[in-house]
Amino acid sequence: MEALGLLRIRVRSGINLGVRDTRSSDTYVVVECGSQKVKTKVMENNCNPIWNEELTVYIKDLKVPIILCVYDEDTFTKDDKMGDAEIDIKPYVKCLKKKGYEGVSDGTKIEKVEPSSDNCLARESFIVCNKGKLVQEMILRLKNVECGEVEVEIEWLNLPGGSGLHD
Repeated sequence: MEALGLLRIRVRSGINLGVRDTRSSDTYVVVECGSQKVKTKVMENNCNPIWNEELTVYIKDLKVPIILCVYDEDTFTKDDKMGDAEIDIKPYVKCLKKKGYEGVSDGTKIEKVEPSSDNCLARESFIVCNKGKLVQEMILRLKNVECGEVEVEIEWLNLPGGSGLHD
């Protein structure tokens, strides 16, 4: 199946991540989409890390979930999983398909996405116009863990000659 486009995921920071070592954790993020896996650098001894890294995955099927997992790196044992969250791109893609955002001022909020049982949002998220492109900033509440959130931003990138998004 041909790729529809790329999704750039800016992994900004972790908020109140769990402690897995004596007093802290050596944290990193892995994003999985189908068979693809991309990873941030490890932030040592930090439960509130600032990664500010861009990870990019091919999107071939909009139904394939994009899973973000946080880990604690360990030297002599298997790395500890510190929670996971699904990045729900459906509202973002729906907004992208509408088109007509050329000439819209930077910072203009196009759509608000509310937290619900269908997504991992910790609080409301906005799809915003930024330099002629739509981006969505979101704070994801991690599941399967006692605490922690991850701040990310997503941006769609069209592939030259790619099929792109269509209805």
